[in-house]
Amino acid sequence: MAAPTGRVDTIVLIHGLWLTPRSWERWADRYRARGFQVLTPAWPGMEAEVEELRADPAPIAGQRIAEITDHYARITRDLPRPPIIMGHSFGGLIAQLLVARKLSAAAVAVHPIPVDGVQEFPISTLRSVFPVLDSPTHLHQAVPMSPDDFHFVFGNTMSRQDSDAAWERYAVPAAGHVLFEAVFANLEPGGVTKIDSHESERAPLLLLAGDADNVVPPRVVRLNADIYRPSRALTGYQEFPGRSHFAIGGPGWEEEADFALEWAVEASNEFSRTVVSQAPGRR
Repeated sequence: MAAPTGRVDTIVLIHGLWLTPRSWERWADRYRARGFQVLTPAWPGMEAEVEELRADPAPIAGQRIAEITDHYARITRDLPRPPIIMGHSFGGLIAQLLVARKLSAAAVAVHPIPVDGVQEFPISTLRSVFPVLDSPTHLHQAVPMSPDDFHFVFGNTMSRQDSDAAWERYAVPAAGHVLFEAVFANLEPGGVTKIDSHESERAPLLLLAGDADNVVPPRVVRLNADIYRPSRALTGYQEFPGRSHFAIGGPGWEEEADFALEWAVEASNEFSRTVVSQAPGRR
């Protein structure tokens, strides 16, 4: 699929915890080959390469959800027109917060951490985040992930050899405070991950899930999608068999990448036509 002439031609990819923009390298190359401008900005303070962030994770420790969201909001506002936004894992949460701010033409949340209102935490989810939540001292630290934990969280559909290679290429410490904020968001009415589920003038939103995902199993992603039921805006859900949380680099990533792009382009084009038709002076 080529970038549509006169339509949305820019895609912003947002990475998740324990990862950097490098994690998007396959999707980014695939989309650029189709003629899209693809931006993969890092979370604030994480502009360095994986190897540098492992050696000095200090810039990671001070991150907060609001600051990360504001950072991407500035990036999208500076573009000539609203882009397609795609976020993976925690980046999927950020993508939803940007949709709520009406900063996208369409958005795809790839195996996303849910917004406020989803109160289900399966055992596999708790096991996935335990390396951070097991100690309150991690609240203000950048917490590394071991190859063993990476294999459970991201590489469970890979061979151990391939999982370890992915850990070596992609894994960095995670901001403990960010994860604490997300997990305990439901305890704070009007917290940082709260969205207006009734908003009907927002852009289309697609949520993707994988049935082998240990972090956000399909039921959690479906509950996240259900948050938007009061809205008349388009909300899509698609589940892929045999996919782990590492949807952007694990086996079968191509199918999800292509589905996400085709859905987002079609939805953004329809959304653009609707916005234009409803503009003052038009019928």
